[in-house]
Amino acid sequence: MAATADWHPLGKAYYKKSEVYTLDWDDLIDVSKFVVSAAPYGGPLALMRDDSNNPNIAMVVKPIITVYTAAGKKISQMRWNSGKIKDLGWSQTEDLLFVQDDGTILIYDLFLSFKKVLSMGQEAKDVKVIDARIFSSFNGTGIAVLTSSYRIFMMNSIDDPRVQRLAEVPGLQSAPTSWTILTMDRQSQVLVAKDSELYLIDRGGQYQKQMIDISTPVEGFIEMAVSFNNKCIALFTESGVIWIGSADLKKKYCEFNTKCHQKPQQLVWCGPGAVVALWDKQMLVIGPDKDYISFMNDTPVHLVEEEDGIRIIGNFTHEFLHRVQKVTEDIFKIASMEPGAMLYEAFKEFQKESQRADEYIRSIKDNLELAVSQCIQAAGYELEPSKQRQLLRAAAFGKSFLTDYNPEPFVNMCQMLRVLNQVCHHTIGIPLTYSQLHHLTMPVLIDRLVLRKFFYLAIRICQYLKIQDSEGASRILAHWACYKVQQKQEDDEMIARAIADKLGDTPGVSYSDIASKALECGRTDLAIRLLDYEPKAAHQVPLLLQMQKEQLALSKAIESGDTDLVYFVLLRLKESMIQGEFFMAIRNLPVAYYLYLQYCRQQNKELMEQLYYQEDNYLEEGNSKILRSFTVERYEERMTIMKEAMDSYNKARNEFAARQTEEQIKLAKYQRRLEEELKRPYMDLSLHQTIYRLIMDNNVKMPEILRKEFKVPDKRFWWLKIQALAEAGEWMELDRFSKAKKPPIGMEAFVEVCLKNGNKHEAMKYIIRVSPDKKVKCLIKMGEFKMAAETAFENRNEEELNSILRRCIGTDRQVAETINSMKQQLSSKK
Repeated sequence: MAATADWHPLGKAYYKKSEVYTLDWDDLIDVSKFVVSAAPYGGPLALMRDDSNNPNIAMVVKPIITVYTAAGKKISQMRWNSGKIKDLGWSQTEDLLFVQDDGTILIYDLFLSFKKVLSMGQEAKDVKVIDARIFSSFNGTGIAVLTSSYRIFMMNSIDDPRVQRLAEVPGLQSAPTSWTILTMDRQSQVLVAKDSELYLIDRGGQYQKQMIDISTPVEGFIEMAVSFNNKCIALFTESGVIWIGSADLKKKYCEFNTKCHQKPQQLVWCGPGAVVALWDKQMLVIGPDKDYISFMNDTPVHLVEEEDGIRIIGNFTHEFLHRVQKVTEDIFKIASMEPGAMLYEAFKEFQKESQRADEYIRSIKDNLELAVSQCIQAAGYELEPSKQRQLLRAAAFGKSFLTDYNPEPFVNMCQMLRVLNQVCHHTIGIPLTYSQLHHLTMPVLIDRLVLRKFFYLAIRICQYLKIQDSEGASRILAHWACYKVQQKQEDDEMIARAIADKLGDTPGVSYSDIASKALECGRTDLAIRLLDYEPKAAHQVPLLLQMQKEQLALSKAIESGDTDLVYFVLLRLKESMIQGEFFMAIRNLPVAYYLYLQYCRQQNKELMEQLYYQEDNYLEEGNSKILRSFTVERYEERMTIMKEAMDSYNKARNEFAARQTEEQIKLAKYQRRLEEELKRPYMDLSLHQTIYRLIMDNNVKMPEILRKEFKVPDKRFWWLKIQALAEAGEWMELDRFSKAKKPPIGMEAFVEVCLKNGNKHEAMKYIIRVSPDKKVKCLIKMGEFKMAAETAFENRNEEELNSILRRCIGTDRQVAETINSMKQQLSSKK
């Protein structure tokens, strides 16, 4: 049979209807008695018995929803147990959406497992929904509903369920005669027909009356259809005229009189080039130039719009009507002289072992590469594997005559067609075309196979196409494992072992994600077993905490060596447990215990004391109280804490710490009194600092009291006093003090404090009272090298002379010569 025998001309184009499947479902199914919803891109079918004409049955008997593959193989079934359904349809991710008359949207997966519920708002709930549209928007899958008050509410994406009320159509007192969704310029709007008037309304509260170029009188537009690519629209009038034009209504392509006043059961687009109207078994395909094709189906059918054609679902068969592509025309059209046609003829002659093959090849030798490309492209548009094979073999035959041909397009087409033929097989039931796959993309097709539980096929396709494991096999195995844990009839241990054996150390697979899925299914024991295979503690621990396995989570965190993870668990335990139980839980885990102590030391010192108290560690408890006391500003509270610390030290039998604490309390009392009397801050100063400040403030009595009270050693007290007097510039008092009695620190200390405070003149007063053995060092500090040399000479100390000489060389030549002379004199006397 000729390749063009089943082509139907429509103007300058040809259309072809091909059988895709003989449906596997029960022969008793009559499509006309069901509400049929089919997902695009070869998606599944949802059937619900249509009892709209028998309201008594609809009120009493809940409908049965059945989901089939495109080949008619049953996937799932359920009896509806919720409200009245106004519309059902599929999302872009193949979830089944049910819109109820109260504005509730129930979402199920294709196995009819409930996923989530949405709402179109309170007003829709109160006044009820009378019609709905499920549509594809730029943001995903959208829903629009028409209420009994003739207002339209729109949700632009079910993934971002924000409902907006659209502008009202002026003067609308009854339901619109028709309405549809237009998605243009990344915005969804609604086209509403109020009899013969058209209004475009949007979410901004604006409406625009639309005028179209139509030559026949119109009483009402009773049906609308927007093309798959949202660029064209068809309007059906009550007089049977179909107006075809651009989606913005500004350009008219044609007006076609169907001579049928009855509203079509379906009005859809067959690709961007034709409109299809369906009445019972009759199907009219109308082109933009008023050309048409009429088909009479054997049974009632349902039409499913695709981007490159329509699927026709009948009682027994599933067919596909599509336009014959230009490249296919060029090859198979009778008497075609295109390079692709000549190459195809050459290949057929080659198969017959005819020499005419050589003549055909020679005739297109300059266009042979184009001929190969045409055959490859035509193979992609063919649905039958036998024709694909013939065209690809013709392309392979042609490219064998080319020396520098790039084989990549040929290889890619072979791979894609092999994948398409596999997923189109009736056991899988996804009848995708090459054009649809190009738009859908291979990763989405893999996801759809995974969604249908065809894990093995999905993995084999990924391996065949050399898709990296992280995006292919590993990800699919993770989905398989998540599905496996839902098999409740199998034992936990067997499932865990089977998953571990299959996954092993596969990169990119997270056992914690699988365990999380098991936990969602209520299988806690299985989740724990799966977590044993998870190598990353950071993934194990949060899930263990979620399962309330706190001790196990803490042990895993400690084993990981990750202190941040241990802290994470500890803080979660602290929040969820009684304090006493929490301390008991961590006391036998040294790492956790000491890390928590470290945390308390920095963040909560009072809690740290309680922890030490629980452990009877009185010494550390006392230390903690002392540290905390210095963070408290109120004097009375500080004294209380320090007394508690002293009690803790006594319990710990640490007499030194207890005595020191007692001394600190006594000092604090003095400091408090000093602040009250002198109006100067003394708290938080040490004993030495307190004495020092008092001396600088010219307080003579109190330093002596503190000296006796706290038994400050004489040397330390003298040092404190002379430093304070020198810093305060009390030189006369310093002189008096030096003469009160013999200084226990020596007169050189007075010289040092004078020099430190920049008073060399005052230091000279004390030089004469410095002992001879210390005088030279003092004079050197003062820079009096000559006097130092004379003193060293008097002491007959050559070592001191050498020390002075080292400092004079290069700075004071005259003194250096004097010292050398002194050294010679000392040497001669020896």
